[in-house]
Amino acid sequence: MDTPRPFAPRPEPLDEDRYGDDHDELDTELDAAAESVGRRRVKVPEPAPLTEHGPARVIAVANQKGGVGKTTSTINVGAALAEYGRKVLLVDFDPQGALSVGLGVQAHDLDATIYNLLMERGAEIDDVILKTNVEGMDLLPSNIDLSAAEVQLVTEVGREQALGRAIKPVLDRYDIILIDCQPSLGLLTINALACADSILIPLACEFFSLRGVALLMDTIDKVQQRLNPDLKILGILATMFDPRTLHTKEVRQRVIEAFGDLVFEAVINRTVRFPETTVAGEPITTWAPGSNGAEAYRLLAREVLIR
Repeated sequence: MDTPRPFAPRPEPLDEDRYGDDHDELDTELDAAAESVGRRRVKVPEPAPLTEHGPARVIAVANQKGGVGKTTSTINVGAALAEYGRKVLLVDFDPQGALSVGLGVQAHDLDATIYNLLMERGAEIDDVILKTNVEGMDLLPSNIDLSAAEVQLVTEVGREQALGRAIKPVLDRYDIILIDCQPSLGLLTINALACADSILIPLACEFFSLRGVALLMDTIDKVQQRLNPDLKILGILATMFDPRTLHTKEVRQRVIEAFGDLVFEAVINRTVRFPETTVAGEPITTWAPGSNGAEAYRLLAREVLIR
């Protein structure tokens, strides 16, 4: 697949005297983040290799608030899971197509997207899935056409299960399917929650992000009652954390007080590396593989696998 030419130079290899092979600096940051909220870090071991693949766990990455790191987290935790030998499918379920663009796909030029899979009889999922530049990670792309699906599905029988029906043929092919949801609680997001085994909630360490959590939890509760009784919350991921500010520490503290062990150990700090990866069309695990951002997503991947 074509990858856009990066505007920023590829980062230089990290100074091993500063970071070391065991990423002492990241450990120090995570220890400090945990200590700041009165929490003790738990070490998460690397997963054992697999001898066979499937059936897939389906994880919806959702939060109705925009700009909290849903797409960034979907791309990077997916790439980290692939590094650990898992077969991963990323589903771009946002009409903005940010997930597709973030992986170097020119979404507006695609002949077939997830919209065709949902709305056209006879459409085959293998005709829509794209290989990415990350070995073991595939993409089900999207573009603005998907916005029409939300309107057209309203009159369909079983409209909440449309996505589940679409991905069912490949469940035995992958270990993890990650669905990047749009920043709303509309029919597309309900579709994702209806077919998911669990939901991963990225939450920016900002006060306004906290205000929307209750609404999201209410939606999850309704989906559990009416559509998917097996849906569970996989975890809450603190994103855009700035260890220099008291505000982000206080927000994370409140999240931990409210949700306890549901909050992941992994913390995603603010860094210029993430905007760079979007321009480059690749995950941080390949763009800056030795960076603390890459290591944070590898930690998240390990936590996802043990939960």
